Amino acid sequence: MDSFTHFNEQGRAKMVDISQKEETVRTAIARSSIFVNKEIYEGIQQGTMKKGDVLAVAQVAGVMAAKNTSQWIPMCHPLSLSGVDIHFDWNVKEDTYQLNIQVSVKTKGSTGVEMEALTSASATALTIYDMCKAVDKGMVLGETYLYEKTGGKSGDYHR
Repeated sequence: MDSFTHFNEQGRAKMVDISQKEETVRTAIARSSIFVNKEIYEGIQQGTMKKGDVLAVAQVAGVMAAKNTSQWIPMCHPLSLSGVDIHFDWNVKEDTYQLNIQVSVKTKGSTGVEMEALTSASATALTIYDMCKAVDKGMVLGETYLYEKTGGKSGDYHR
């Protein structure tokens, strides 16, 4: 079991001890998206969705998700985040309405923030679905992935 970092001597799950790891500035950027219909696109753009400002609520949900990732993902360490920033960008082509989500998370600590960024991007997309499902339950969440990370022993990663 020595080669598995998240298992103890008995073969049971454990949270890795990071107390000896060097503190460095660590960042992660995750991306996701959601495909909506024209009515939802226009409602979000015009601010006429019945549940309110969809992107503002989704942004708050994304920040909350990043801050609470360790409560969702069992082996994640609770982290003190330095910042969470969420950006939205529409990609409209013919009858396709795709809302792209980009989440940047930053900390200074002993472990990375990839899971916080990914959890935030997912929660942001899910919140948009929740805010708009009364109009159309056929929305589709797109790929969610790590786009970039910096800091830590494993070095930088760029997709």
